[in-house]
Amino acid sequence: MLLVLLCLAQFMLIIDITVVQVALPSIGADLELGREALTWVVTTYTLCFGGLMVLGGRLADTFGARRTLMTGLAVFTLASLLCGLAPGGGPLIAGRALQGVGAALLSPAALAVITTAFHGERRTRALAVWAAIGGTGAAVGVLLGGLLTAGPGWAWAFFVNVPVGLAVLAALPAVLPASAPARPAGRRLDVPGALLVTAATALLIYGLVAAGEAGWGTAGLWLAASAALYAAFVWVERVSAAPLMRAATLARRPVLSGTFVMLTATGLMLGLFFLSSLYLQRELGYGALETGLLFLPVAIAITLGAHLGGRLIGRVGGRPVAVGAFVLTAAGAALMSRVSPEAGVLTTLLPGFVVAAFGIGPAFVTATATTMANVPPGEAGVASGVINTFHELGGSIGVALVSSLAVGGFPSALAWCAGAAAVAAAAAIALVPAGRPAALVGHGHGHGQHDVTAGPDHGHGHGHGHG
Repeated sequence: MLLVLLCLAQFMLIIDITVVQVALPSIGADLELGREALTWVVTTYTLCFGGLMVLGGRLADTFGARRTLMTGLAVFTLASLLCGLAPGGGPLIAGRALQGVGAALLSPAALAVITTAFHGERRTRALAVWAAIGGTGAAVGVLLGGLLTAGPGWAWAFFVNVPVGLAVLAALPAVLPASAPARPAGRRLDVPGALLVTAATALLIYGLVAAGEAGWGTAGLWLAASAALYAAFVWVERVSAAPLMRAATLARRPVLSGTFVMLTATGLMLGLFFLSSLYLQRELGYGALETGLLFLPVAIAITLGAHLGGRLIGRVGGRPVAVGAFVLTAAGAALMSRVSPEAGVLTTLLPGFVVAAFGIGPAFVTATATTMANVPPGEAGVASGVINTFHELGGSIGVALVSSLAVGGFPSALAWCAGAAAVAAAAAIALVPAGRPAALVGHGHGHGQHDVTAGPDHGHGHGHGHG
C-alpha cells in the first residue's frame, strides 16, 4: 500500500510536465497569452523542480523524509488548485512555480522512504516499479492532456491532481514509517546555493525567451546577469561547509559528460514536444485530443529506445550509444523540419519525431549509467542529484531556446534542433568515457532514470520520466 501511494504521488509530478504541452494552445487562447508567456507556463515548473531538488533531498536528510514528503505533497496539491483557478498568465505561472517547489520536496523524499522502508529483493522490485512510472507517465501525460483539454477544459489538467493529492495525503500517515532521526541540529543547509542556481537559470531562460522578441542585444544583458549569478554559485559552493554540489564532483569527467548528455537530451525532447504541439494546434488546427493521440507513438518510442540503450551500454559501452542516440535524434529532427501544410504530418513530423524520440531514450540511459558507474561510492548521491537536476533544467532551457527560434518559423526551429543534436553527437565522442561501465547503477525508463544509491551526506537521487 505504501508503494502504491508513493508511486501515485510521483505519477502526478511526472504527468504535470507533459499534460500541459498538449493544453498550451487552449491555455493561450483562454488567458490571451503569447508565445513568451506560454513558454514560462512550461519552464517555470521544471525550473523550480530541478533548481531546488538537491536542496529537497538535503531537507529530507535534515528534517526526516516523512515530514518533507507530506509537506511537498500538500504544497503540490494546493498549487495545482491555484493553477486551475488562475484568472490570467501571472497567477498561472506563480502556481506552476509553487508546484515545482512541492515536487522538489516530494520526489527525493519519496525515493528516500522507498530505499529505507524496503529491503533486499522487495527493494529491488519497489525501485523497478518506481522506475517504470517514467515510461507510463510519458504516455499517460500526453493522452490525459488531450482528453481533459478536449473535454472539461485545460483547467482540469491541474484540478485532477487535487482529489488524488488529498486522498494520498489522508492515506499516507497510516502507512508511512516513522522518520529516521534527523541529522544533527548543527548540520547546515546550502539555501544560498539552491537559490543562486535557480535564479541564474531563470535569468538564462528569460534571456533566451526575450531574444525571440527583443533581439540578442537586449537578451545579452540578461544572459550576462545569468553568467554572473552562476559564477557566484560556483564561489558559494567552494566556500560552503555543506555545498549542494561539490566542485570536485562537478569537475569529474563522468559527471561533466553525464550532465551534458542529460541537459541536451531533455532540452531536445521537451523542445520538440513544445514545437510540435503548437504547430499541430495553431498552424494545422488539430484538436487537443488528436494531438495527444499523435504523441502516443512518440512516448512509446522513448521507452523502447531507453530499454534498447540499457542493453547496448553493457555490451558496447556508453560512448557509441550516446553518439548513435544523438545521430538518430538529428536525423529525426531533420525529417520533422520538412513539415509544411502541403507535406503532411504523417509523412514528416510524426515519423521524424518517432525516430528522434527513439534516439533520445538511449541518451538518458547513457547519462545516468556512465556517470553513476564512474564516480566513487561516496559521491554517488550528489552525482545522482546533479544529473537529475540537469534533467529538469535541460527541459526548461530547451523549451526557452526553441520558443525564441520559433519566431523564424517552425521548420527553421526544427532544423536548429537537428543541428544541435548533430553537434551533441560530435561532442559525445570527446566527452563520454570509453569502455563499458563497470556496474549499471541506474538505467533508463521512459526517458528518465533512477538511482538507488545515496552517499552519506548527499541528498537523494530521484527517478522519473516525462514525454
